[in-house]
Amino acid sequence: MKIRNKNITRKRLINSVGSLLAKKGFKGLGINAIAKEAGVDKVLIYRYFNGLSGLIAAYGKEGDFWPSSLELAGGDLHRFGKYSLSEKLSALGHNFIKALKKRPVTCEIMIWEMSEKNELTDELAAIRENSFIEFFQMFLMTRENKETLQDVVALIGAAISYLVLRSKNVDVYGGIDLSSEKGWEHIEQTISCMVQGLQGIFKI
Repeated sequence: MKIRNKNITRKRLINSVGSLLAKKGFKGLGINAIAKEAGVDKVLIYRYFNGLSGLIAAYGKEGDFWPSSLELAGGDLHRFGKYSLSEKLSALGHNFIKALKKRPVTCEIMIWEMSEKNELTDELAAIRENSFIEFFQMFLMTRENKETLQDVVALIGAAISYLVLRSKNVDVYGGIDLSSEKGWEHIEQTISCMVQGLQGIFKI
């Protein structure tokens, strides 16, 4: 029973981090505020997470903050691994767009991070970076031009992140309707075309 209660309390605290970050940003995030949001004693944050930094790390890893490798691979790691490199990059673009759009709290946090930088933002940024490197090494790394290919993947990811975040307040960007599925289909098609154009460079 104690184990069950502990797990429930941990989950409430982790969820409260996401809730507060989305509403108030990192400036509104503190031990007392999180404990109040979760409806528990603040001493449990130290007991279960060794403090605020540990709780933020747990939120980044356990709180559905960032898509897993399985999600980025479309739900089937084995099938994704059999794709050609061009198919992997196209599918990754599609899956990343889908993953970000279904995470409004994550999008709000990323927007806050653009104007605030501290040890807590660094913690979440490190989790995203490690996730990207892990996925790249698992599925996309090639012997030739791996650094350049990694740059390409990072730039595509950055473009997708920016457009998803901008779509929160802007309906049209560069003539693309970010408020419609047709607009996002156009973006995905463009990514596929860009990937095909890299065939000569990366032997895709």
